[in-house]
This record gives sequence, structure tokens and C-alpha cells, in this order.
Amino acid sequence: MELPGKRITDFINRHHVLTLATCAGGIPWCANCFYVYLEGTNQLVFTSDDKTKHVQDVLQNPEVAGSIVLETSVVGKIQGIQFRGVMRRPQPAEAAAVQLAYLKRFPFAVLMDTSLWLVDLSYLKMTDNRLGFGKKLIWEK
Repeated sequence: MELPGKRITDFINRHHVLTLATCAGGIPWCANCFYVYLEGTNQLVFTSDDKTKHVQDVLQNPEVAGSIVLETSVVGKIQGIQFRGVMRRPQPAEAAAVQLAYLKRFPFAVLMDTSLWLVDLSYLKMTDNRLGFGKKLIWEK
């Protein structure tokens, strides 16, 4: 699998909160989640309770979108990622590695009664105004 460029993956790795957008029954929803990026497989990992609205949405429609942003009011420093992908539970063969990666970054999660989820990324668009106003870098599977 061809992976996104270094500028995109470095940005994703420097941050830890994503906004996830779901849609089921024609009703959109957003949720914020702590995440870990698995660079080798181009996946986002996060935990969530199975009763949340976004998990219930994904059980009906696994296609998701989202963003990861640098919060700044300086136009010349604006950076952010918009993504699309498919959200799913880890398969048994990948579950241990996914859990280890998540707990390494967020050890407090061991105390939480939640499930691990993956987003298999299919599209990434990075806006980086440091490269020029409105400069976009795009990666698509």
C-alpha cells in the first residue's frame, strides 16, 4: 500500500485528537476521540463505548469522515487534515498490536471499559498555509 507523504504523516503523529463524522438514517453526527496513527497500515485507532451515537451509526454505515486540526488564529499557520475511510473493529489477528499501540500512547485507557476501533484511511487532504495560502496536499488510496 502506498502511504501518505511524510508531511501528512508527521502532522497526524504530532496530534492526538480527531473529530469523527458519521451519518446513519440521513442524520449526521460528530464526535471527538483520542487517537493513535498506525503509520505502517495507514489506520487511525481510537476507543469508544459501543453505546455511543457514532458507534451505533457506524454499525449501520461504516463510511466515516473526519478532521485533525492545529488550533490557531494566525492564518499563515493554519494546518489541518480532512479524511475519509471505513471504521471497523480490529480483526483478531491485529487486535493485540492495535491495543498495544493505543495503550503505549494512552496508558490510562487500560482503566476504561471501551472497545477499540480502526479507521482504514482511503483519502487524506492536508491544508498547510505555511507552504502558501490554501496549499493542499492530497493522498488517495
